[in-house]
Amino acid sequence: MKKLVLLVAIGIGMVACVPSNEEMKAENIELVKNYVQAVENMDFSAMENYLSDDYFGIGPSYGDTIYKDEAVESWKWNVDNLYEKIHYNISRFAYVNIPNGENMGDWVANWSELNIVYKNGKGEVTIWANTNYKIENGKIAMSFTTYSEAEALRQLGYQIIPPATAE
Repeated sequence: MKKLVLLVAIGIGMVACVPSNEEMKAENIELVKNYVQAVENMDFSAMENYLSDDYFGIGPSYGDTIYKDEAVESWKWNVDNLYEKIHYNISRFAYVNIPNGENMGDWVANWSELNIVYKNGKGEVTIWANTNYKIENGKIAMSFTTYSEAEALRQLGYQIIPPATAE
C-alpha cells in the first residue's frame, strides 16, 4: 500500500510540474514580447539570448533565409549603418499550438505597425509587419516575417519604373 501511495504522489508531482496550456501560452508570448523589446532597444546580446542556436528566419522576401549568427550581425550592421530608431507603434500578439504536421509546435504571431527612422536624414517609414515565431525549449527557433518592402521604399521616395517594352 505504501508503494501505491508513493507512486500516486510521484505521479501527481510530475503532472503538477508540467506547465498548463495557459502558462505555456503566457510564457511564449512573454518571450516574443521580450525579443521585440530587444529589437526596439537595439539590444543585440538580449536578441541573441532569445534565439535558439539552430534558429533560422525566413522573409520578408521570397528566398530570404537567415541563421542566428547572421541575424544578429545583420541587426548590428543595420543599426550601425542604416537605422537611427526602431519603434513598434502598435504591437499585438497571439499564440497558437499546431498539434501535428510540418509546422507542429508552439507559435506566437506578432502583428505590428513599425516605425523606422533612418540615419543621416534619409527618411522615415511606417509599415505593417507580421512575424510568426516558433518557440522550442524556451527560445525562438524559427520566424517567418512579411512586410511590403515596396511600401518602405515608396515612403523613402523611390519609384518603381517598369522596364521599357520592346515594340
